[in-house]
Amino acid sequence: MDSQVDTATPPPTADSPPRVRRTGPALAALFLGTFVMGSAELVVVGLLSLIARDLHVSVDTAGTLVTAYALGICVGGPLLTALTIRHDRRTLLWLSLAGYVAGNLLAALAPGFGVLLAARAVTGALQGLFLGVAFTVATRLVPAARMGRAIAVVFGGVAVSTALGVPLGTLAGQFLGWQAAFTGIFALGALALAATVLLVPPVDSGAAPGGLLAQARYAFAPRVLAVLGVGLLLLGGQFTAFTYITPYLEDVTGISGGLISAFLLAYGIATAAGTFLGGRAADRAATATLTGANLVLVAALAVLHLTGTAPLPVALALAVWGLVGFGLVPSLQYRVGELAGPGRDLAATLPASAVNAGIAAGALAGGAAVSRGGPEDAMLLGLVICAAALPATWGTRYLKPPPTGARTPGRRPPASGRGRLSAAKRSR
Repeated sequence: MDSQVDTATPPPTADSPPRVRRTGPALAALFLGTFVMGSAELVVVGLLSLIARDLHVSVDTAGTLVTAYALGICVGGPLLTALTIRHDRRTLLWLSLAGYVAGNLLAALAPGFGVLLAARAVTGALQGLFLGVAFTVATRLVPAARMGRAIAVVFGGVAVSTALGVPLGTLAGQFLGWQAAFTGIFALGALALAATVLLVPPVDSGAAPGGLLAQARYAFAPRVLAVLGVGLLLLGGQFTAFTYITPYLEDVTGISGGLISAFLLAYGIATAAGTFLGGRAADRAATATLTGANLVLVAALAVLHLTGTAPLPVALALAVWGLVGFGLVPSLQYRVGELAGPGRDLAATLPASAVNAGIAAGALAGGAAVSRGGPEDAMLLGLVICAAALPATWGTRYLKPPPTGARTPGRRPPASGRGRLSAAKRSR
């Protein structure tokens, strides 16, 4: 059986934190914030040549803008979260988003490559902080039975930006200059900031007593690290293959030009749809969703490897890949929060770190495979990594959350006599 905690919403009591009746506008504001950040994160990929030429650096050097941003998320996000763990969650949303907007204005006005690189590193760290806080806030705005869907709305902003924001930003940069892309992100980010200030209500802090050290005890528990390791493998395997999907489509499938764009658009739309469907699946059974998504992912990559010369099976496999490859992320976030218990505030930033570490490692592994044999070798290696992750994914079903005596953010221990009696029996 799936090891899920009881997700029934407890009856309200006099000392329970208030529930917000209309959560839609608040979640929409969080979605807009993550859409802006997802667009900014990847838009430079399509603008590297323009940036390199304008700032008089090589394309390889310009590529470090992607690395700096990823390192900002992986390292800076958890660090900023640790430093601000005692601060009000809503205030942190405002401050992190305001800093992010300012960082992208600095990027648009950067006089040289060094300033642009620093702006990317700082905005990456602020994105890591914002994502963690946004996941925490979103799950406290809704009943426990809808936490997965709230997570999906927040992450959905990143997924939709892949299909919509990044292509539009790249198009603006190509016609108006790379600075125009960052200017557009600044303007949209200012709108997201205003929406966040106006629409996101206060939420209960729910932090573990003792602050950072108490949170770290739960956030970095072996059960949490095990799920993070699964996330690293699953995203690492995917991006071992996906980083080189364009040369794979050109060299193996034999398509080019606009047809490649159509294939990638189908993948992008599938990732957005998969994220929202994955949120609903996480509410039902997060661990089973992770395992099932891993199985389907392996099957999709196997079809790509075995039928890579046939465009129709490749297109269908890409769509299925996008659907489950990003559809598993809400369940990953859900399980990390569930297993961290009272350390959920700090742990909320860790899946983004694991995902970005997996993306970076996967890109390196795929590059090594391509240099040795070609893009088909990268596809095969990605398939092997995702298949190797399957036993570990299945094994996470046996991981249990902290004892119910530990206070979980947004929830209170049983107040009834029966609950106190059960707790007393467990303590003997």
